[in-house]
Amino acid sequence: MTLIESSKAILINCLALQANETFLVVADERKRDIGEAIWEAGKQLGAEAMLMVMKEREKSGQEPPAAVAAAMKSADVVVCVTQHSLTHTKARKEAAANGTRLATMPAITEDMFLAGAISADYTQVKALTERVTEMLTRASTVRIEKAGKSLTFSIAARNGVPSTGMYVNPGESGNLPSGEAYIAPLEGTAEGQILVDGSIAGIGKIDSPLLLTVQNGRISEAEGTSAERLLQMLGDQDGRMLGEFGIGTNDKARITGVVLEDEKVYGTIHVAFGSNNTFGGTIVAGVHIDLVVKEPDVYLDDKCIMKNGKLLAT
Repeated sequence: MTLIESSKAILINCLALQANETFLVVADERKRDIGEAIWEAGKQLGAEAMLMVMKEREKSGQEPPAAVAAAMKSADVVVCVTQHSLTHTKARKEAAANGTRLATMPAITEDMFLAGAISADYTQVKALTERVTEMLTRASTVRIEKAGKSLTFSIAARNGVPSTGMYVNPGESGNLPSGEAYIAPLEGTAEGQILVDGSIAGIGKIDSPLLLTVQNGRISEAEGTSAERLLQMLGDQDGRMLGEFGIGTNDKARITGVVLEDEKVYGTIHVAFGSNNTFGGTIVAGVHIDLVVKEPDVYLDDKCIMKNGKLLAT
């Protein structure tokens, strides 16, 4: 399957793109080739297809130029194929609020376009994602345990968010490839330690574990070979606040070093530090960095819902 053929399948199955709809592809210089393939696919499907190529952002969560944000808001369907994520930006949030169906594909590669998470049965992924989302919405507390380390935080009165991979109704948006349920922890409530052993957005797969100590919702210490680089990316302000907890629900996803796919892997959870104001939190940090943990134990309201990465029947 070629990039254009794969793009057509995605646009039809995951975004329900119709002939004559206005369709915008937002790309940066690094992902221009994939962006052009998606644009060509949209054109071949009869959409009013447009391509905007912007300068690469410096980090995930950084806003696109105002002209790009305005175009996103006025299109029927938008795909953002960029090196750094536009998922947790005001531009994405406002476009969705205006009725745009929108998929973000941060750091996607040609390999990911043709294999792995993209090849999942998204009807199945959607069903599991919605079930896990409901579990998060109902719960008040989370405890993550791995290798003798434990991190706890409150999610009371926060709503889970499903990223199902199917965005067919006005205002629906999320990642592609997809398959995760996530939530904004209550700011300032996280306490404990978490051992990250999968991957880190902007760094990739990690060879040695990263140990984070969190106090009052904020990273107070980071130990490991990736520690200094992570703290540099997060900055020394609210980028170090815990902003997200997510559970992967895609059984075809692989840990590749690209967090777009890594955080969707069934059997993993991820936490992110930085902005969460676009999905129910209050942190506005201009950065959002995800970290993937393999095969943890997870407790919601002290009830084990995941053991060694396996979701238990609930």
